[in-house]
Amino acid sequence: MTWSGGFGSGMMGRGGPIARGRLGEFLDEEQLGTPYNHKVVMRLLRYVRPYPRPLTISIVALLIFTATQVAAPWIIKYGIDQLLQHKTVGAMVLPLSIFVISNALNVVTNYIHQAALARVSQGVLYKLRTEMFAHLQKLSVSFMDRNEVGRVMSRVQNDVSQLQEFLSIIVPSLGDLLSLIGITVAMFLLNVQLALLTMAMVPVLFLVLVLWQRVAWRSFMRVRRAISVVNSGLQENISGVRVVQALGRERVNMSQFDGVNREHLNANLQAARLSAALMPVVEVLTAVSIALVVIFGGRQVMNGSLEVGVLVAFMLYIQRFYDPIRNMTMQYTQLQRAMTSGVRIFEMLDTKPAVQDAASAKELPPIKGDITFDGVHFGYSAETEVLKGIDLRIEAGETVAVVGPSGAGKTTLAALIARFYDVIGGRLLIDGHDVRDVTRASLARQMAMVLQEPFLFSASVKENIKFNRTDATDDQVVAAAQVAGAHAFIIRLPQGYETKLEERGQNLSLGQRQLVSFARAVLADPRILILDEATANIDTHTEQLIQKAMGRVLKGRTAVVIAHRLSTVRSADRIVVLEGGRVAEQGTHRDLLARGGLYAHLYAAYFSQEEAAAATARA
Repeated sequence: MTWSGGFGSGMMGRGGPIARGRLGEFLDEEQLGTPYNHKVVMRLLRYVRPYPRPLTISIVALLIFTATQVAAPWIIKYGIDQLLQHKTVGAMVLPLSIFVISNALNVVTNYIHQAALARVSQGVLYKLRTEMFAHLQKLSVSFMDRNEVGRVMSRVQNDVSQLQEFLSIIVPSLGDLLSLIGITVAMFLLNVQLALLTMAMVPVLFLVLVLWQRVAWRSFMRVRRAISVVNSGLQENISGVRVVQALGRERVNMSQFDGVNREHLNANLQAARLSAALMPVVEVLTAVSIALVVIFGGRQVMNGSLEVGVLVAFMLYIQRFYDPIRNMTMQYTQLQRAMTSGVRIFEMLDTKPAVQDAASAKELPPIKGDITFDGVHFGYSAETEVLKGIDLRIEAGETVAVVGPSGAGKTTLAALIARFYDVIGGRLLIDGHDVRDVTRASLARQMAMVLQEPFLFSASVKENIKFNRTDATDDQVVAAAQVAGAHAFIIRLPQGYETKLEERGQNLSLGQRQLVSFARAVLADPRILILDEATANIDTHTEQLIQKAMGRVLKGRTAVVIAHRLSTVRSADRIVVLEGGRVAEQGTHRDLLARGGLYAHLYAAYFSQEEAAAATARA
């Protein structure tokens, strides 16, 4: 399907208002899970498997790095023992050589571990983001109806980045655990009594850490909520900057943003104070443990029952003993957030498109463009039915205008033809083929849409026109622009067809953007063309250009035109009037006026005013 515009004001709302709420399919952003979720870890391992070599290198390097960390105090003990025993500088050559080699290994293996781990983690993140983007392209429009774009983007960006914490924490946490075990074993091998004396402080440390974790969790969640509010306010004000400036709301909005930003500041300061408070506690317990070892160990050294090297090694081990515990405590909340992000990511990847090709779906052969609604029922939710038994035949090559009051189901009718949604009752046939029995891709290739608010990408004019025909030649692009009436203004642009467009094509007028959308549709050469109020927001001069272009564009094609403007309606072969999700009447402009029904009332209310204004303008 050729996208010739973006969703206008009616594509999602008219014909069936859709409530956009919080991301219903996913966990709330403020929710934290367990620090370990087996299903998430198993799913994540599938993304790690393509990197067995760097992962193995990282783990082996980590093991060597941890071993050198644990061995350092023992090497120092050995050097002291050698010096006291031989009382010569030469006795220090071997211990010093071992110490230098050990430290060199420590530095090198730490670098190798970090570099290899980064290769794995970044590869996993790249794969996850790629899969999520590809999956989002396949999800049905109904998914976007239910979920705010900002929150969907949060899944792709923030949650994937959050999951990086798991990859960057889990292996180092393994190293911390091994280091803790190694240090404990080394202390007990050196001296059981001093080791038990050191262990006496561990219950006190764990009690402090449990209490700290409870308080810190609330503080970290406050930070998470605060930044969510700040981002939301920032996004809203940037998107609505024109309204803000037009209404002179800058000062009020600044005051509101200052409030939420200050809450974020206070939350971060509180979290920083809590994080800073943990370090002194650990340092005090470390100092107490060292003091106890010095007191009791010093006595043993003085009475000759303990070697000086053992006492020095013990003090060094005590300093290293509490570091892994502190690290793993600080990583606990990060693991919780990472696991929760993993759950949300895989829930999104597991979300099935509401509109999918059936297992037996076939390619739609080249069509003429005959469209049949056979008793079609549809609703955006089970509670509300928008279309209520539509029976309608649009013949190949016919231009049909669809009109009716707001909420009658006009845009919904067009969306079903494009198969953004599947009917919930009845059948929708294209050249006699039920659209549910053919592949969406084969249907899309023979259909195009031009919408009320054209969406152009941040690329050149030529690339935007070629969006669905990347293989088109420059001559074909120019020919399409000429048919659409866009060529004249394009060649006047600074770089012509190579002119780069700003975001959403803001460096073009609305009418010019719409003409580029028509050129895009022309180049796609569709058999069915849907125009959803394509001339609703443009000036009279541009409308005249588009009307001329439409005469050329619609020739030989089936066209479904949703319109409010008289000029578009009157030129249609047939007018279909919808009311309350049903076909109220249909016929030519003259026939419907003569009938004096709903169309005549709509014409009197809207179109006659437009006609009178146009006559005044001509006069």
